[in-house]
Amino acid sequence: MKLKLFILTLFISTLSFAQSKGTITGVLTDKDSNNETLPFANVILKGTPINATTDIDGKYSLAAPAGSYIIQFSFIGYETLEFPVTVVSGQTITISKGLGSSSYKLEDVVITTTVNKQKESALLLDQKNAVEIKQSIGTQELARKGVSDVATAVTKTTGITKQEGSGNIFVRGLGDRYNSTTMNGLPIPSNDPEKKNLNLEIFSTDIVEYISIDKVYGGSIYGDFAGGNVDIISKDYKGNGFLKVDIGSKVNSNAIAEDNFQLRTGYSGLGFTSQSIPSNPLTQFNYSSLQLKGYNPIASSIGISGGKSFDVGSEGKLSFFATASFSNDFSAKSNGTAKASVNGVGIANKIFESFTDLKYETNTTGMANISYKINGNNKVSFNTVYVNTSKQSTEEYFGFIVDLANNGNGLIRRFNYEKNSLLINQLLGEHKIGDRSKLNWGVSYNIIDGSMPDRVQNIFRKEANGFQLSSISAPDNHRYFQKLKEDELAANASYDYKFNKNEDGDFLGKITFGLNERIKSRGFQATQFNIKATSGNTNTIVDPNNLDLFYNQPNFDNGNFTIATFRGNSQVFNALFPQTYGGDLMIHAAFANTEYKLKKLTAVLGLRGENITQKVVWNTQLGAVGEDQLTKTAFLPSLVMKYELNDKQNLRLGLSKTYTLPQFKERAPFIYEEVLQVKVGNKDLYASDDYNLDLKWEMFPKSDELISVTAFGKYIVNPMNEVTVSSSSNDISYINTGDYGYVAGAEAEFRKQLFNSDSNNAKKLSAGLNVSYLYSNQQLDSQKVKRETDFQVDFTNTKGKFTGASNLLMNADLTFFNEWNNKNSNLTTTLAYSYFSDRVNAIGTSSKGDLVDKAFGSLDFITKSKLTDKLGIGLIAKNLLNPAINRVQENLNGDVNVLSYKKGATISLSLNYQL
Repeated sequence: MKLKLFILTLFISTLSFAQSKGTITGVLTDKDSNNETLPFANVILKGTPINATTDIDGKYSLAAPAGSYIIQFSFIGYETLEFPVTVVSGQTITISKGLGSSSYKLEDVVITTTVNKQKESALLLDQKNAVEIKQSIGTQELARKGVSDVATAVTKTTGITKQEGSGNIFVRGLGDRYNSTTMNGLPIPSNDPEKKNLNLEIFSTDIVEYISIDKVYGGSIYGDFAGGNVDIISKDYKGNGFLKVDIGSKVNSNAIAEDNFQLRTGYSGLGFTSQSIPSNPLTQFNYSSLQLKGYNPIASSIGISGGKSFDVGSEGKLSFFATASFSNDFSAKSNGTAKASVNGVGIANKIFESFTDLKYETNTTGMANISYKINGNNKVSFNTVYVNTSKQSTEEYFGFIVDLANNGNGLIRRFNYEKNSLLINQLLGEHKIGDRSKLNWGVSYNIIDGSMPDRVQNIFRKEANGFQLSSISAPDNHRYFQKLKEDELAANASYDYKFNKNEDGDFLGKITFGLNERIKSRGFQATQFNIKATSGNTNTIVDPNNLDLFYNQPNFDNGNFTIATFRGNSQVFNALFPQTYGGDLMIHAAFANTEYKLKKLTAVLGLRGENITQKVVWNTQLGAVGEDQLTKTAFLPSLVMKYELNDKQNLRLGLSKTYTLPQFKERAPFIYEEVLQVKVGNKDLYASDDYNLDLKWEMFPKSDELISVTAFGKYIVNPMNEVTVSSSSNDISYINTGDYGYVAGAEAEFRKQLFNSDSNNAKKLSAGLNVSYLYSNQQLDSQKVKRETDFQVDFTNTKGKFTGASNLLMNADLTFFNEWNNKNSNLTTTLAYSYFSDRVNAIGTSSKGDLVDKAFGSLDFITKSKLTDKLGIGLIAKNLLNPAINRVQENLNGDVNVLSYKKGATISLSLNYQL
């Protein structure tokens, strides 16, 4: 009886306590972003432990005993609002507010308190709630992993690798031609005449808010898509004002170990040197010196950034953000060996027992962003980005060269200098029209200006008394000048209309109409001056380190050597005409997407139509004067479905059709000679069609945790590949190699917080792992190539993998975060590892096996510390394992190693101070 009475008393007490509570709910919005909802904001009743965090829709709810309180709304980087509130038992009070920017100073030595989509947890929640299947990486994660450029950033996401020695990326085993790059949703051009996409290494993460990677197609993206689209979202500053200065230094173990790190003289260390073809290049020797200059290979960097916001009227806000930086880098390849023109039984025309590649690179970046929030419904912003990069190198290959140095006494030296400048201008607008409609628009004008001024190649044979210049072939010794200029105008516009509001006030449906325009024009020209010793001077002994003693005006006047272009030199005016090609691309597109939510199922059905015209004209040594036009009308359906299994799990499906265009240079019959290979365009190349399927399960155990598994497949009709064509020089060209190809695979991602102390000075241990398995196969049809082109190709195999496709990709990281001094100081330490398995570099022909880049892994150590409110330091050690990087030719009688080197470890130290 006593037990029953006790239970009854306890029940009545509990019920009375529950009834004595009231509820406070509401929605927080961002006044600086057209009143978009504000996730992750903090809501607290001051002086109590009662608190809540807003969800992705900015909603919050908390229960409290009846009484009077002060409710506080706060978010890092925003003003803090406080209001008195009286909680009444059994009643619900609604308090909704908008927060605006405060005078918060951005501290990103270790980015643990950044705002909006810079945070890992914010991006994960955005990924969870979005209907689209996408991945994003923000500045918080980039800082934690020691990433300084966009190319490296995207490789930290599932299924993406970077080609060694370049900024070119592979998405799910598909290379440059299958991917696209945008900034704020608008296309940006390439700085390489051979590539579709910009080298992402030139973009510093200083200008990035976050990077979004779409591997599943949606109708708002241009249809030239099969692998993925990388969208760089530029910084949009919110705050009262800050100014930050960064300095750093870096060394590469290979470069610092070089006894004599020498590069050609005549170039500015800032990377802005511009050179052009000298006057009277065929009748006078006015070329610049070939003298060498020694360097102390210790790199440095400096940067400054700042931002400030101003209130304009009662609702408006004008915000400015700007950053400028300069960095340089020294690198070297060591323990290098190489072979070229290897046949099916392993015999090579060139065998280099040693080679060195010394590089000096610069990057100058400037960005300015002006954002004007007119009121809560209208916002306009302008972005301008300028990037200037340069790369200077000395390459030397020593060994066997058939018919020239049969005793292994040949030397090929190449001096190279590349300079590229990119200017991006964007005007963007966002407008809310009532509670149902939204208009987004953007216009961009981009200019790329690239040059390779005065590339020099010399080939020698070493004899007992010194070196002799080769005179077997006219191009053996040459000076080469190249220019590329590209202009692109693009415009996007989309209109959203929401419909069918439910009883909770949420819209269930949305329809989007959009238009896209893209007009691109490219001009390219190149001239090579072949300098050949005349009869009687071919045995002249020269000093490779002082070729000015032979190549000079008196020796030219004496007839010791001749100068000619590919057109000869008999008619000087005509001979100076460069090889050229030009390209024009016009895309007119319209799309419509319909999104609708049925309880736990949300679907987006889209249809996009594009009219594409690509025209190429050329005047080269192969094709004389010619032109060709490719036209295509594409109808591209897409379907994305999301099913919410529960509040932490989603199941997603994506289906779409897309296409892949050939690039300008791939269709122009233009010869480009590298030391180890020669490439030539194919005017008969045409577009591929792509069919895409994705199925994904994902779970979000906590706000900063993720477990996901994805299965995907792609079927490609008439795939394109780089292959060796049947010719005397084993040229590489671009061919539709078969009727079909496909890629299938699975991806898994895991992010977990292993340890988290809730003490005043936090300690956290977290881990991340993403793994991808890929299987690719494509038809290789020699008869198809013969029917459709002027080339002949004898494929070694009738089927093969896609170039760039690795069976296994992996990224792993372990991070420890520690705070002290009442959270005023902290330390973040990360160990990051990446790995890819063997991948095909080029398809084998004429009984030769495929060229395969062998597997290797890279280990990085990153530590960054905030010492005070204003001072921070960082230490990054990359490629600690320093593995050998190998490329082999997989012949039937065994692999032949055709390239091997080590790139060394890199150690960098940084220091920043914020005013």
